[in-house]
Amino acid sequence: MDIRRKELAKMIDHTLLNPSATQDQVERLCREARSYEVYAVCVNSIWVPFAVNMLKGTGVRVCSTVGFPLGTSLPAVKAFEAHTVTSLGVAEVDMVINVGALKSQDMAAVREDIVQVVKACKEAPVKVIIETSYLSDDEKVQACRLAQESGAAFVKTSTGFGSGGATVDDVRLMRRTVGERFGVKAAGGLRTYKDCIAMIEAGANRIGTSSTVQILKECPT
Repeated sequence: MDIRRKELAKMIDHTLLNPSATQDQVERLCREARSYEVYAVCVNSIWVPFAVNMLKGTGVRVCSTVGFPLGTSLPAVKAFEAHTVTSLGVAEVDMVINVGALKSQDMAAVREDIVQVVKACKEAPVKVIIETSYLSDDEKVQACRLAQESGAAFVKTSTGFGSGGATVDDVRLMRRTVGERFGVKAAGGLRTYKDCIAMIEAGANRIGTSSTVQILKECPT
């Protein structure tokens, strides 16, 4: 599979989630996103007003994380954060599930966690980060199904802060579980054009990466 630069750019969330990120770095992220015409930038909630202002009128969306990176905030806290960032102009939200509840098989708690964020986001699509590196295959399937049942738009592999990132096998499993029409975002450790192609071939229709510029420079024009 070969994907041209403009097509791949429209599948990328250009990402900067480092807790030590500076304003200059976020500004560079937004300028790169605008230059390469990516789908979105993904930033922590503290940078949402700045990124929204930087990208106003460019067609590049702003995505914010919620409950990031651990997913251990109370559902009401995640919902408040989601409501706040969407009110500030965020187009999409990437939330982290309650991994411990899932591993405890408390499905009602996992579902409620997602539902509260989805309701708070109103029209903004929610991507549910299931943090695959902590889960068995059965738990990955359960997480995907709960995300679908709860009104989310995507399932996402990883935060990039866990014990592992996206894998081809996990993306295949997630795509097989959610079907063809639901979103699957691969993120965590994707640094090359080859990495992206492997994930897309496995079933991802969105890529999260901080290596966007390098990847797109490798991409056929």
